[in-house]
Amino acid sequence: MAALFDPKRTALLTIDLQNDFLHPDGAYGRAGQSAEAIAALPARIKPLADALRAKGGTYISAQFTLVPGPGDEPLIAPHLKKLRPFLGKGDFAPGAWGHGLVEGLAPADYTVEKVAYSALYQTRLEYILRALDIDTLIIGGIVTNGGVASTVRDAHLRNIHTVLLSDGSAAFKSEAHEATLISLASLTPIKTCAEMLEELS
Repeated sequence: MAALFDPKRTALLTIDLQNDFLHPDGAYGRAGQSAEAIAALPARIKPLADALRAKGGTYISAQFTLVPGPGDEPLIAPHLKKLRPFLGKGDFAPGAWGHGLVEGLAPADYTVEKVAYSALYQTRLEYILRALDIDTLIIGGIVTNGGVASTVRDAHLRNIHTVLLSDGSAAFKSEAHEATLISLASLTPIKTCAEMLEELS
């Protein structure tokens, strides 16, 4: 099957697949915040990243970032501090191990630090896409109802074509994941990693 998109003008964009989210020693792991669906993502996404790169495509990792403030206390939005009171000094800090892309996917071709849900909000991502003449984003990562959904919607507003990976994204609760896929179906094609691999083959 011929690809329905130009791989050379396509980037795989993963959202927040970082040690502090996924690794047992990361911020979320230490707090007992984990989900099997999330842990399974890197191995499922890796073949797609490899296949896209082999066809001349690009892999971009967007990574949640907590900017260290006074006394190295992270600058955390009040709603996030209420939701995740366990986050503290050093968590998701730029350059720290926990901030980094998980080992199974590292390194990405480009890394984008993001401070909010959308990978396009106040980041350099759109600059990279324009500079590389990329017009299509294949999006996966965590969480489906948070950073993934916000990025898909933001890309839609900017006329960037997207494909959302149904099994390449996940949430802490399966019902939140499924509901978000339904709500985003009007904005983006939704495909499995296997279907995207078939299009690239």
